[in-house]
Amino acid sequence: MADEKKLSFEQAMDQLETIVEKLEEGDVPLEEAISFYKEGMELSKLCHDKLKNVEDQLAQIITEDGRTEGFSINEEE
Repeated sequence: MADEKKLSFEQAMDQLETIVEKLEEGDVPLEEAISFYKEGMELSKLCHDKLKNVEDQLAQIITEDGRTEGFSINEEE
């Protein structure tokens, strides 16, 4: 798990796609499938956390005087 924290978003997505492909083949033994599923869920969480972190960073803008302010987009349109 500690190694997964060092993965980039792209590396984690590549590994996740590989796991999905293996599981979709359907010929993976049950115990191995459960292990793949668990690893996939951890990778999914890692990707989600990285995206959330970026989203939080993008939700703030820096004003002309250097202050940080919150930023949101209205999705009403």
